[in-house]
Amino acid sequence: MRFPPRITRIGASAAVLSALLVGGTATANATDTSVAAVGSICYSDLPSQAHDTLDLIEQGGPFPYEQDGTVFQNREGVLPSRTSGYYHEYTVVTPGSATRGARRIVTGEEYQEDYYTADHYASFDLVDHDC
Repeated sequence: MRFPPRITRIGASAAVLSALLVGGTATANATDTSVAAVGSICYSDLPSQAHDTLDLIEQGGPFPYEQDGTVFQNREGVLPSRTSGYYHEYTVVTPGSATRGARRIVTGEEYQEDYYTADHYASFDLVDHDC
């Protein structure tokens, strides 16, 4: 799976983050929903393993788990509603965990946003690549 260079992600994430910070909504078309339930996190505040995962996404793999790159269904409804196949998930390695752990990066393809979750999809933070 190939994604455009991260530089294209910065503009989209900045627009969504800007809407979050001023209390508005970020919409791309009339069917989008508010992303007010999504927080934000500076790239520099992510755990180092999340940086590794984002680098692997940028490179197109190889990924450590066969589930990486699969469609994320957004069943929890925390992220903005999109068509099936819009979101993809990737494991963020959790040191000391015998399993994949709870940490993930979920990417959105059209607007090139990256979301981080440390609690297995209960909450998400939009990654701000500018800080």
